[in-house]
Amino acid sequence: MNEENDVAVVLGTRPEIIKLAGVIRNLGPRASILYTGQHRDDELFESFFRTFKLPQPQLLLTGISGSHRSVQISRATYQLADHFRRTRPRVVVVQGDTNSTLAGAQAANYCGIPVLHVEAGLRSNDRTMPEEINRRLVSVLADVHCAATPWNAANLVSEGIPLYAVRVTGNTIVEATCESLPGAEESQEVLRKYDLHEDEYILATIHRPENTDDPDRLAEILDALAEAPIPVVLPVHPRTAGSARTFGLSDQLSRVRSVPPLDYSTFLALASRARLLISDSGGIQEECTILKKPLVVVRRNTERPEAIAAGFAVRVSHRREISEEIDHILAKSELTRALINRPCPFGDGKASERITEIALAMAEGAPLPPSDRFNEFSYSIEPHGGQGGAAGRALLRSPVQ
Repeated sequence: MNEENDVAVVLGTRPEIIKLAGVIRNLGPRASILYTGQHRDDELFESFFRTFKLPQPQLLLTGISGSHRSVQISRATYQLADHFRRTRPRVVVVQGDTNSTLAGAQAANYCGIPVLHVEAGLRSNDRTMPEEINRRLVSVLADVHCAATPWNAANLVSEGIPLYAVRVTGNTIVEATCESLPGAEESQEVLRKYDLHEDEYILATIHRPENTDDPDRLAEILDALAEAPIPVVLPVHPRTAGSARTFGLSDQLSRVRSVPPLDYSTFLALASRARLLISDSGGIQEECTILKKPLVVVRRNTERPEAIAAGFAVRVSHRREISEEIDHILAKSELTRALINRPCPFGDGKASERITEIALAMAEGAPLPPSDRFNEFSYSIEPHGGQGGAAGRALLRSPVQ
């Protein structure tokens, strides 16, 4: 069999493009990109593929974007399975916990093709989250699990996944962030464009259904952001903008500095120069540990407790808590300097290399690289407080050393 395009990589959202770009480039002609179009915005799609120097997808699915979750998964599974039956890749790579991830894993499994799950083992233990259901189902379907952290690996083993199928690789977001972060001159140009000064603003993102689909909760969050003592820049997700209109919250939204969605490089430029980050995003919980910025996580729970345990983040829920944490963190003028010395819990920037090595071994029917080859970067994190915000709150409030 011709080895070209024998590793199928399924992706459909912007975070998947960002996190799988290094793996795709390392695979070279062995990679076949299958794009579901779950986040279908032609301009942003083209921009992200150009930014990460990726070839055009071999397959573009249709009828996915904007559909109900059940329709997205069923249509994507059908189209991918049809493609796999015709092309017979040797391994299928999926990442994270999106509808595209689940569809790719199901289609491959139905066709008898091994599945490699990147960023396996995240758990929020909240079954109301669609992502939690997706990631748990993919863990059942996958043949090899690339866990970003020892914490994630422990989740998998506790659920009965055999040790020989788990590898701790680190998270590819580390190298993606470092690669995409603009230099000083370009970052200053971004600040000038938005009329901002370094360390004198907050960057916030709010988009999760638990925050946007509840009018009272969304109003509380927007009010807390508007009352911050320094300007809050809010790139407005389409879901957030739609909810604000539907719930009559446009006036609250206008009280913060709303801007259109940002490309990844611009977002990182603003995040790296902000005094504080506020978000309900999973990815920003990782990026804050790379950028060494404090983060207030506005969620009921999180599947990434590492950022809290390492002292970069605190999880809050209600308006009063959001306002309190903003005030506490802004009062600590030396905090950013203290965070610089804290290690990132998500790896050493070599995750893409490790995952590529595993994918090629699977494609060639060779033994997986030994586990100990991949654990050199790991360090122990004690899960202080688990899902709670106490660990991050204690560390972010502690006297700066």
